[in-house]
Amino acid sequence: MTEPTTMPDRDSSEVVLIVDDVPDNLAVLHDALDESGFTVLVATSGAAALQRALQARPDIVLLDAVMPGMDGFEVARRLKADPQTAAIPIVFMTGLTETEHLVAALEAGGADYVTKPIKPKEVMARMAVHLRSAREKRQTRNALDAFGYASIAVRVMDGRLMWETPLARALLEEYCGAAAPVTAPEILSWIATSIKLLKMGMEPTRFILEKGAKRLTMRLHQQIGDSEEGGDWLIVMRETSDAAVIEAMSLSLGLTRKEAEVLYWVVKGKTNKDIGDILGSSPMTVKKHLEHIYEKLGVETRTAAAGMAVGRIRQLHPQWEA
Repeated sequence: MTEPTTMPDRDSSEVVLIVDDVPDNLAVLHDALDESGFTVLVATSGAAALQRALQARPDIVLLDAVMPGMDGFEVARRLKADPQTAAIPIVFMTGLTETEHLVAALEAGGADYVTKPIKPKEVMARMAVHLRSAREKRQTRNALDAFGYASIAVRVMDGRLMWETPLARALLEEYCGAAAPVTAPEILSWIATSIKLLKMGMEPTRFILEKGAKRLTMRLHQQIGDSEEGGDWLIVMRETSDAAVIEAMSLSLGLTRKEAEVLYWVVKGKTNKDIGDILGSSPMTVKKHLEHIYEKLGVETRTAAAGMAVGRIRQLHPQWEA
């Protein structure tokens, strides 16, 4: 069993990475997987395993728990900490049967474990379950990517961000300042509330983050994996901008760009101080803009101005939501 440097042909078979410092001990497993049509890769150290996983992106990793240097637990933690490899299921192979060792394997990110001496049929049966789950996640993610949606998957058990599309990564950084594997606290809170609503037979609300005239809307899309453990929740997000709405308000109501921006935030229910903070001006300047707006619209109150603006916007943008 060698450690090939070429990339596997992903169209022909699923790729299994076996990690063990004594690969000859796993000759039977290697041969059984190879005969069953898998492409089998081998790494003989933790460092080699991390490199091979990042390079080849295997469909599943069979990982020895006890190895010299970097042990299997640390390998698993590092694989799960990297968004590029976090979605790969890991099955630990261990001779350690004490409960604390098995718990450590699962806490490190293992999806399952098998005990030595290895029985190929048992390993392949366990693999089939996790490969099917990983395949479903991958197909869903690819379908969403094809339609231009940003998406992430969050593991309910510990709130870990398991994977994200490139667009989702950029959006989360911009709106939350968060990066995988950490899920922003506000998103975790929304997920927990949404799951409670679902259990009560109620429709979960969407989660909205605003940044200026842009907003990021998230919704729970579907649950993937073991529902008894909570599984992973696939979350779809979409960024929208009301720049066009502000422009329409300016043109249709005869307002300057700055006046239209002020009125936009009045419609959003913001105070003069809030609007000043958003636009980088003082509350007094906002008040003067409002006076000009009232005069141009022929109204006397911010409520009347907001009502007129909403009516005009919905004529021009029927799908717009305040």
